[in-house]
Amino acid sequence: MSFDSPADQDGWQSKTQRKQEMHALQALGEKIIALSDAQRAKLPLSDDMLAAVEETGRIRSREARRRHMQYVGKLMRKEDTEAIQAAFDEFEQEKLRRDHAFHRLERWRDRLIEEGDEAVEAFLADFPDADRQALRQLIRNAQRERDANKPPASSRKLFKLIRDSAGL
Repeated sequence: MSFDSPADQDGWQSKTQRKQEMHALQALGEKIIALSDAQRAKLPLSDDMLAAVEETGRIRSREARRRHMQYVGKLMRKEDTEAIQAAFDEFEQEKLRRDHAFHRLERWRDRLIEEGDEAVEAFLADFPDADRQALRQLIRNAQRERDANKPPASSRKLFKLIRDSAGL
């Protein structure tokens, strides 16, 4: 049994539905404003929308910002929200890939500190351009720091060397 009235099927929307859509578009506009310039350049935005986004940075008054965000929401009605959402999804996927890569490198660092020379050979098999001597020295220093309960400065340097070797 469906609760849709014939008016719902004709494209009629209640005031509540229109307000919810308006607030959703304003929220999407807020997300666009929060992006960096490089990320914003990847979005398919109109010139009017780009101008409104740039204008937001100059507004200091709370009430003026609220009115401006309503204007941004109005402009968002003319934008291709599916393409913008697809770009946001791509940003999220890129962030997840980067996070997974960093977690993999952290596991390499932990394994190198725990296992020592055996792990060095496995690491160099995966990353042959890595500096063996610097790698072994940082591993020894990190092991000493760990055993002496000192701050992990060498462990951080080791992670930086691993990250540079991996090309991230």
